[in-house]
Amino acid sequence: MTDITIFHNSRCSKSRQTMALLEEFIRENTTSNLDIVNYLQTPPTLAELKEIITLLGFTSARQLMRTGEAIYKELVLKEETDEAVLLQAMLDNPKLIERPIVLANGKAKIGRPPESVLSIL
Repeated sequence: MTDITIFHNSRCSKSRQTMALLEEFIRENTTSNLDIVNYLQTPPTLAELKEIITLLGFTSARQLMRTGEAIYKELVLKEETDEAVLLQAMLDNPKLIERPIVLANGKAKIGRPPESVLSIL
């Protein structure tokens, strides 16, 4: 049984496209389970966020941030170098977290483009 988790935002077209790909995969591979996390309402914990960053192979929390968001500019995060501050900003403002994120088979992938997540299934 393969557990697949998507950190999903239904208002995001890339997230919806990724979700559709995952649902199709689940239909074809009935031994898989899909866990949908609406991360804007249920943000990841600090430990989960750190693990996601590690699984993605990122060296900084900033690599997982949506730097074009207004809140990024409001919080003046561009010049921030303290990883703890960047992580806390994402926990406090989950809108800053890039989306969608898919976890499966001990790996993580951002669904940009959506098809990229198929490589970890």
